[in-house]
Amino acid sequence: MDIRVADLENPEVLALLREHLASLAPTAPTESRHALDLSGFRSADVTFWSIWDGQMLAGFGALKQLTASHAEVKSMRTATSHLRQGVASRMLRHLVQEAAARGCSRLSLETGSMAFFDAARRLYASFGFVPCPPFGSYKADPNSVFMTMQLTESQGN
Repeated sequence: MDIRVADLENPEVLALLREHLASLAPTAPTESRHALDLSGFRSADVTFWSIWDGQMLAGFGALKQLTASHAEVKSMRTATSHLRQGVASRMLRHLVQEAAARGCSRLSLETGSMAFFDAARRLYASFGFVPCPPFGSYKADPNSVFMTMQLTESQGN
């Protein structure tokens, strides 16, 4: 599988992004949904990657730079055709390595507290993310779980 900075004009990427946002809509009230939309992914502080299995889009993920030493995992998604094939793990490993290579000492994320997000929370925990208080501009919310991990230089290799 090949991970590369995504073309935000690619119809396949846009379709998966629309599917992602539509799947999140019923999970929480609007004010509790923090997934980025297309304009958010185009922000200068966000890098958006896609992961490809040959010519097939397998998923995407993004990293938002919060400070020089703190980044956030944003909006990871695996295409339905590639569920349970290690796509999310590959993307998360890439995001962890990229954050460490950028000199970040901390990587955090926000995800949902509902059963819909159980698999995501298990994946994050398996990588060493632990619960934490809200960070950045987030506020405490019963629909959100906040997680963080400390990074080392060796993770950037």
